[in-house]
Amino acid sequence: MMFASPAAVSPVNTGRPRRARLSAMMRTAMACAAVGAAASAAAAPSVYPTGVTRYEPDRAWNGYVVFSGQDKKTHLIDMNGNEVRQWPQEGFPPVLLDPALTGGKRGNVLLQLSNAPGAAAGNGLGNKAIGELDWNGHVVWQWGEGGAQEAYASATVQSGAAPAGGVKQHHDWRRLPNGNTLVLANQVHAVPGFKAAQVLDDVIYEVTPKGDVAWKWVASDHLEEFGFSPEALKQVRAAPLRNGAKAVDYLHINNMSVLGPNKRYDAGDTRFHPDNVLIDSREANFIVIIDKTTGKVVWNLGPDYPAIGATDVPRPVDQIIGPHDVHLIPKGLPGAGNILVFDNQGEAGYPRVSPGLFPHSRVLEIDPVTKQIVWQYTAANSGQTLWSFYSAFISSARRLPNGNTLVDEGMNGRFFQVTPQGDIVWEYVSPYYGNSAVGGAGGKPVRTNWVYRAQPVPYDWAPEGTPRSERAVAARGADDSINVADRR
Repeated sequence: MMFASPAAVSPVNTGRPRRARLSAMMRTAMACAAVGAAASAAAAPSVYPTGVTRYEPDRAWNGYVVFSGQDKKTHLIDMNGNEVRQWPQEGFPPVLLDPALTGGKRGNVLLQLSNAPGAAAGNGLGNKAIGELDWNGHVVWQWGEGGAQEAYASATVQSGAAPAGGVKQHHDWRRLPNGNTLVLANQVHAVPGFKAAQVLDDVIYEVTPKGDVAWKWVASDHLEEFGFSPEALKQVRAAPLRNGAKAVDYLHINNMSVLGPNKRYDAGDTRFHPDNVLIDSREANFIVIIDKTTGKVVWNLGPDYPAIGATDVPRPVDQIIGPHDVHLIPKGLPGAGNILVFDNQGEAGYPRVSPGLFPHSRVLEIDPVTKQIVWQYTAANSGQTLWSFYSAFISSARRLPNGNTLVDEGMNGRFFQVTPQGDIVWEYVSPYYGNSAVGGAGGKPVRTNWVYRAQPVPYDWAPEGTPRSERAVAARGADDSINVADRR
């Protein structure tokens, strides 16, 4: 475990030794001097601050955040960016469990336990085993074979139902109140009607503590329920292989959440049964609810939308592209019963939809009954250029108890809390860099700090006595003068 007192940690460079921090400061100064000496040359900056860059304790929701970095480790940080716990495994994503789901035990976490050498980021083909670890790192539940986690690289298309051939978990998993675990995974197989010989399909397993599969759902069995037009369905079945893959990733479902208790079901709308499952498709731009009893799609949004025009709310849902982290806001939180989704605005769809000249991401809160946007966030809400907030892939957004929203701008490794009015009251940039082929030309590895998902964690989900710090951090930089909070 690592923790440093507030006096010992720079708010913009967490957890690094003093010598490393001083070295980083010198490199930053040298970079600034170089930029000043060549002011006429336009280039992207090569040095960025990391750690907490701004923090207003009285306006932020105060808790921990858990995420996996590009160092292939999982980190739990406090509001000043101090690492209070580290696990040597990574998660896709890591899930720190509510003690209500663990018999009162605090600090248990779901992580990937074993990956085959050569497993690629973005799917589950190389994943062999997943499990639950206690606060001390002991495995208390495991599904699949394998021990210590190995590095990602490339994977084969060999596949089978879990655990034979590996679990192949990817993008999401949830612990259920009955003690079972809902797992989103990949399955590679032939699907009649597809041009490609092999399809990278998405499958959901409900797994018991003993490892038995209690329920299974396969996406390709429901292809005609997702709302595709006849022409779009032809394009789906003719989807080409990309980037040297041996199986076509035609949907790329990247999120799976359980609705849970909600006011929609309480009002008599059975589509929103608490056991039903909400998913979204990165490649096809749809969001649907699966009836847990029948497996049928009972509610859908997309895959076709009107173009984005007005920005006022409420308004009908407009063009969503490549969404992530769709979920129903839980009971007890502001906006409960509405859908929250990170709308990446990458490029996706059948046919493909482009984000246009000024690509920018959005966080959307949607009334699922009227299918209207009732709240949204873009960088413009913080007085910034639209492209100041953009992640073409990955990312997440979670509503917090005080009404703020925690946003993970995934491809830039940046997390921030934004108020309903658009004020940024906490910001953190991951300092955990590593080599990844994602974002590199021709698959060439590049240094990056991208983060798939950031989960807010209440203080009382960690063991009693877990350290934390809440020291205010004044924002500094060119954007201070246009911060919405400064203009009120």
